[in-house]
Amino acid sequence: MSVARRRRRLPDEVRVAAVRAVLCLAFTLVGLLVAALASYADSWLLTPALMAMGLGVFGTMWCLLEILISRQVAAQRVRGPNSASPMAGSRAAAPVPQPPPRPHPAAPPARRPQERQQQVRQAPERQPPDRPSPGSPQHDRPPQGGRQSRVPMP
Repeated sequence: MSVARRRRRLPDEVRVAAVRAVLCLAFTLVGLLVAALASYADSWLLTPALMAMGLGVFGTMWCLLEILISRQVAAQRVRGPNSASPMAGSRAAAPVPQPPPRPHPAAPPARRPQERQQQVRQAPERQPPDRPSPGSPQHDRPPQGGRQSRVPMP
């Protein structure tokens, strides 16, 4: 037997847009009903009822678009920046940090922080580069040794 998943609550801006759409749809349906009854009764209310119904249809479409846009914005906010793809779900939850393991009683004691800092400070000495860096006085001198860098012109 499967357990029913609980649906997440809609974000506030999506719920507000949905309520606004339902109210606009109700306004449109009331305008439709008044227009139908006014046409049967040959009443002067037919023209205002038709105009209210037209505005209601326009408003209902606007509210439905607002629902779609606010849902997209809320989904992007949940996914966050740099997600894998637009259709991917939200990021996986970060793992819960575990406490560091306790040392075994027979293990050697850990080094003190001062000893670690001293080891870091004692970096190995760098070897001088094979070639001098550009801009140094040695860079402008011709190389010394048996090889010549320039071939004499005849």
